Amino acid sequence: MDWYIGVLKKFADFSGRARRKEFWMFILFSLIISFVLAFIDGLLGMRAANGFGLLSGLYTLAVLVPSIAVAVRRLHDRDMTGWFYLLMLVPLANIALIVIFCLEGTRGSNQYGPDPKGIAG
Repeated sequence: MDWYIGVLKKFADFSGRARRKEFWMFILFSLIISFVLAFIDGLLGMRAANGFGLLSGLYTLAVLVPSIAVAVRRLHDRDMTGWFYLLMLVPLANIALIVIFCLEGTRGSNQYGPDPKGIAG
């Protein structure tokens, strides 16, 4: 849970680097919270005709900027510009982006900052 809270504390910080663990733990907790809120929306009858609920919609809006920020920092860890995140808009290219998120970051410092694992190199 500390990884999730840490990302929310740096909600608009697009500089620096994010480890794989930080990125994927944030994604995991976000998905769990989204499913729980969608379930509550369904129980309370707050789901619209398009399938989206009030609570899950508000949560999605609340974590939109932190999600983009941690993704950009994850790309920085791979020594890539954050603009690569725009590949999410291309239907099949987003699979390549997910693979990039799974790869280990650059060891040692790079142009975006020191290694978040603290490994000198």
